[in-house]
Amino acid sequence: MPEQTTEPPRPTLEAVAARAGVSRATVSRVVNGGSGVRQALVDKVREAVDELGYVPNHAARSLVTRRHGAVAVIIAEPEFRIFSDPFFEQQVRGISRELSTRDTQLVLLWVEGPGDHGRIARYLDGGHVDGALAFSLHSDDRLPALIARSRVPVVFGGRPVAPGPAVPYVDCDNRGGAREAVRHLVSLGRRRIAHLAGPRDQTSALDRIAGYHDVLVDPDPELLCEGDFTRESGARAMAELLDRRPDVDAVFAANDLMAAGALRTLRERGLRVPEDVAVVGFDDMEAVVRETDPALTTVRQDVEGMGRLMVRLLMRLLDGAADAATASVITQTGLVRRASA
Repeated sequence: MPEQTTEPPRPTLEAVAARAGVSRATVSRVVNGGSGVRQALVDKVREAVDELGYVPNHAARSLVTRRHGAVAVIIAEPEFRIFSDPFFEQQVRGISRELSTRDTQLVLLWVEGPGDHGRIARYLDGGHVDGALAFSLHSDDRLPALIARSRVPVVFGGRPVAPGPAVPYVDCDNRGGAREAVRHLVSLGRRRIAHLAGPRDQTSALDRIAGYHDVLVDPDPELLCEGDFTRESGARAMAELLDRRPDVDAVFAANDLMAAGALRTLRERGLRVPEDVAVVGFDDMEAVVRETDPALTTVRQDVEGMGRLMVRLLMRLLDGAADAATASVITQTGLVRRASA
């Protein structure tokens, strides 16, 4: 008969604690993504985990902690937008990296249309995740109400249209960044400054329009064109603008993709940037900026950092360490001056 072999016993929390020279409770906090452990001890525990090949028993942990070790990331945009806009890539990267440090899985859900709302609501109601992160919401979006009904803790990326007293969110200073962009164009001596706006059913676009009006109190309404945050809409809006106001000498675009589209149209029309028309974008998306010619002047927001902040805020809510009524974070923006303005 062939000799039977038995697998060695799986490493335990006690074994990890002995290897790291810390208590079992410390190992448990580190493995379960808890807070309050000094970084030096965290590093020791993780090193011991790697050396011993310790694998947490998620089923047992879930019974004790009532956590599932997963977070839903809900993007209220169709698939083609998610995979063509580097903004989403950067935000999801920040979320993923922060979740990985907490041994928590990311479950990505996106909304192709209203028909997906029921599917997402059923998933959240099914108790598969500990919490949710939702962004790119629109004013007529039913998602916030559906998430609230599921009683799953949530943090929003971007200021919700009607945040109310108890909706936690992370956003950048969209209005302040827009003011800085337009003031820069004014400082260059530009006087016919247009704005290629984002969709008015999103608060980021509305705040950037408001920042534009903060500096240019009574601009010519013909200098305002609307797009939808895509490169194609920026090109189209720039063409419409030039058709009715060929004397425009500066453009503030609501994001870098729209600015890139505007640069393409300006080049096709034989206009020089920035000599004839100065252009400023918003976001500082490296994937976009490195392909623009000339290099795009833009307002920088830390998109990856905001993704990380969303996770940290959600974990504080899950741990009961944050008050949802006051849990909102506004990050700063800054103008990055390059050759287009």
